[in-house]
Amino acid sequence: MPIYAYRCDACGFAKDALQKVSDAPLTVCPSCNQPAFKKQVTAAGFQLKGSGWYVTDFRGGSGGTSAPATSNANSASSASAPAAASSSDAATGTSS
Repeated sequence: MPIYAYRCDACGFAKDALQKVSDAPLTVCPSCNQPAFKKQVTAAGFQLKGSGWYVTDFRGGSGGTSAPATSNANSASSASAPAAASSSDAATGTSS
């Protein structure tokens, strides 16, 4: 659940409230009981620092340390080709 910052326009009272996103915003100040409690805009509570995982991961070509993914379709067709050749050799009676 996110933490929202509130401030009263009437008395200046400030409070942080842990609320669900679907909860209605607070409007009445708990200090002066005036309907002047407003939600404040605040910065995000985390920062992305350093080179980050997004710089090297999921990148094609050079620059990453991980090996590129291979397709199962390519490996399946190459695996079935030698099997087909060996079965035709068995049918004709030739050996290699």
